[in-house]
Amino acid sequence: MRGVVFDGKQVQVVDDLEVREPGPGEVLVAVAAAGLCHSDLSVVDGTIPFPVPVVLGHEGAGVVEAVGVGVTHVAPGDHVALSTLANCGACADCDRGRPTMCRKAIGRPQQPFTRGGRNVHQFACNSAFAERTVVKAVQAVRIPKDIPLTSAALIGCGVLTGVGAVLNRARVDRGDTVLVIGTGGIGLNVIQGARIAGALRIVAVDANPAKEEVARQFGATDFLTATDAVKDLLPYGVDHAFECVGRVELVRQAIDLLDRHGQAVLLGMPAATAEASFVVASMFLDKSVLGCRYGSSRPQHDIALYAELYRQGRLLLDELVTATYPVEDFEKARADAEAGRVARGVLTFQRAGADGRAPVGPGDSPGAVRKVRR
Repeated sequence: MRGVVFDGKQVQVVDDLEVREPGPGEVLVAVAAAGLCHSDLSVVDGTIPFPVPVVLGHEGAGVVEAVGVGVTHVAPGDHVALSTLANCGACADCDRGRPTMCRKAIGRPQQPFTRGGRNVHQFACNSAFAERTVVKAVQAVRIPKDIPLTSAALIGCGVLTGVGAVLNRARVDRGDTVLVIGTGGIGLNVIQGARIAGALRIVAVDANPAKEEVARQFGATDFLTATDAVKDLLPYGVDHAFECVGRVELVRQAIDLLDRHGQAVLLGMPAATAEASFVVASMFLDKSVLGCRYGSSRPQHDIALYAELYRQGRLLLDELVTATYPVEDFEKARADAEAGRVARGVLTFQRAGADGRAPVGPGDSPGAVRKVRR
């Protein structure tokens, strides 16, 4: 089968990848679509250290093909969005409703794939850049079949992270003021999360002025190309500042722009050894700096919630998908992502109806640029 493999030096789209059958508590998913997230590219450039060879991808959706012993919440034929959170469900953190803190969900790469007789690692317990992948049952979340799989693919990372950071971690309230630094895939989801939460003022900052239209579409009330002008709009600062780029100087700016009792939420991924600084005295007015893993999400709950918000027209998914690419065009998708030409590019695996697999999604055409719903 086809898949996108990084061997430590180069990325290749291969066609000789194999995946094992699901074991107890596991699900085999035929992947229909997978978003290209900057975390995948961070593995390639070394920002995120990861063992190789590895099948990339961690933001996907598809159709259940087989289930292992003990799996009852999904069945073959179900449409699912994939989470990266392979939490155990039995530890103290899982029991407290904090699955993102489960130690069995972090830094334990599996090897369900083989290529040429050699084991291949799985990225983020997921590896959605493969025609089929095996995940823990808890990672497969059933979604309604009327949601296009190209759109549903984005729920499992970008939406969970961005919207979840607003609703679960920062707990933005009605009437709050919000600053979002960076309007890529994560930033746009922070913006719409703030809109859903009822924020009064949502200031989006991005160095690329061409991103203003889409930022406002997702809910930004103001758009700036630099943080310098934030105090012109909100002289006392903001209640919540989200850094979505991963640059330490922007972390500092997010902290400096907080109002009393404000909080800065760090979502961007800098280098593993990067350090940021701030004026300690500036924090004494009950300000906070918050880390946030995966939107502090509970995927089985949150993915179902976001799917329903999408069906009600309150959460935008189709609009996130700037373009779709057949998996063979990974390099073009990568170039577009690195150049900032897309909010999210989605890789697709075309399915033929005769073999019982699902198509990519209603109205979806691999390789086509999506028409944005207005």
